[in-house]
Amino acid sequence: MSDPSQKPVLFTTQKAFASRLTLATLTGRPIRISQIRPSSPVNPGIAHHEISLLRLLEAVTNGSKIEVSMTGTVVNYRPGLITGSVPGQGANGGVIRHEVPATCTRGVSYLLIPLCLLAPFSKAPVNVLFNGAGVITSATAAGDISVDSVRTAILPLYAKFGILKDIELRILRRSNPGPRGKGGAGEVQLIFGHQVRLPKTLHLLNPGRIKRIRGVAYCTGVPANNNARMIEAARGILNPMGADTYVFSDVSSAPYIPSIDKANPSGKTKTGIGYGLSVVAESSTGSLYSADVASPPSGGAPPEDIGQQCAHQLLESVAAGGTVSLVAAPTVLTLMSMSSEDVGRVQLGKDVLSADHIIDLGRDMKALGLSSWGFRETTTGHDDDIVVSVVGKGVGNVGRKIA
Repeated sequence: MSDPSQKPVLFTTQKAFASRLTLATLTGRPIRISQIRPSSPVNPGIAHHEISLLRLLEAVTNGSKIEVSMTGTVVNYRPGLITGSVPGQGANGGVIRHEVPATCTRGVSYLLIPLCLLAPFSKAPVNVLFNGAGVITSATAAGDISVDSVRTAILPLYAKFGILKDIELRILRRSNPGPRGKGGAGEVQLIFGHQVRLPKTLHLLNPGRIKRIRGVAYCTGVPANNNARMIEAARGILNPMGADTYVFSDVSSAPYIPSIDKANPSGKTKTGIGYGLSVVAESSTGSLYSADVASPPSGGAPPEDIGQQCAHQLLESVAAGGTVSLVAAPTVLTLMSMSSEDVGRVQLGKDVLSADHIIDLGRDMKALGLSSWGFRETTTGHDDDIVVSVVGKGVGNVGRKIA
């Protein structure tokens, strides 16, 4: 919980909005984010998905203070104690029900990944049900990964930090982006019951060789043969890479939402119609590389193109090198910074380390009092990789320390 007399750390623009709020909550440092879309003539200030994230943080913490200016271009956030799904603090029957508005254009993974980072440091287990007309479980054009990739490519990495018990991510109802990319009416539940005082120090320096490829082809409200066409196209590219390749098929009906037609106010319309593919490659040392592609809301992309694009995306992720993929690197680096006061090391590809959001993450960590990163060339023969050294601050779970 932040000190009331502590001055906020100043940030500008909406860039890395979710990451900055997550780091502020973990470190207990108040922050002030200004100049959030100040020049937008139509939608200045914070967007609907950012408001949803602020509501989620308020639900899983106790004592947080959130102030938003009249124009929405300035946010003051003073974090409280991470309490999780504590009865009486917004949880009903041990479950927090978080409704995502229909105007949301981001995937639910935008909310899931920060919540997964906060959950190990909670005072009580975290059990959050995401519902509402705005829940999109597939990948989106904004760069969000699908819930399947969160489940298969990010959550398994928590085991490397000693966080592996009672963790479950359920997809209760699938959905793709609705018309104009807004809404989907899916339903997802995250159960995170393993809380720790401090994560273990990580040493991940050997990427190994790819030993298996797994994936999920999903479709909602469209014929099931779309899955077969995506799988066949993807396997045509991935089979030469490894014999142990298997892609599951998941077919579901499209969710319904209340109709906005005034002539038929009690009617319902289908939404979240589409299909997509999520694949994950696992190496002999436990490194994970993922790829995610979904059909656009406007349509026009045949399943064969989706399958080939996803397969090529996976090959690019593996070719980037390192022991951690680009989508999982922020999670790993954040947990390393929160671990015990020891030096952790992870090997990252140069393309991963030079990504804009990874550079911004390092700067934001330093601004919030976490350790800077050290770099050195790898000695394992992977010339395009860099070994990143991170000293944990030992902040850990304040709630468990108090308890």
